[in-house]
Amino acid sequence: MTAAHDAASIWAILGSVMDPEVPVLSVVELGIVRDVTVDERGAVTVSVTPTYSGCPAMQIIERDIVTALASGGWRDARVRTVYSPAWTTDWIGDDARRKLKEFGIAPPPLPGSAVSDAELVPLRRRSPLVTCPYCGSDHTTVRSEFGTTACKAVMFCDRCHQPFELFKAF
Repeated sequence: MTAAHDAASIWAILGSVMDPEVPVLSVVELGIVRDVTVDERGAVTVSVTPTYSGCPAMQIIERDIVTALASGGWRDARVRTVYSPAWTTDWIGDDARRKLKEFGIAPPPLPGSAVSDAELVPLRRRSPLVTCPYCGSDHTTVRSEFGTTACKAVMFCDRCHQPFELFKAF
């Protein structure tokens, strides 16, 4: 078995490890898995970047990664936390954004949507338009900057009157 084949099988296993706070996304889809290495002894190191440095789910994520790899035959596995570069919601792909929306969580705004790209130094911070994941309306308001987790805010749709969460942009 080649190293590339080993890494591919590990990435496939990691793709089944779900984020405990956003259970519709795997840790790979969330973009927190940064690298996978297998040394000459067959020991696996998975490098992860937390969504923010105080993320309370990191211990659960680390345990779930090691458990999933052990179940897949990779008994000598460890998780290495990497803080640089800092995680950003830009690492969440289009498919994962779609899954968030289908789950009822507004995905984070795309890069460049909060401030005009032509404005080099913004004089004011403009809130991005947040689209309701239920009806698609842009007529939404923030009800609370903090939702069920620190990385989400509570929103309300003025059109369909549904509350929903927004995955905040970092």
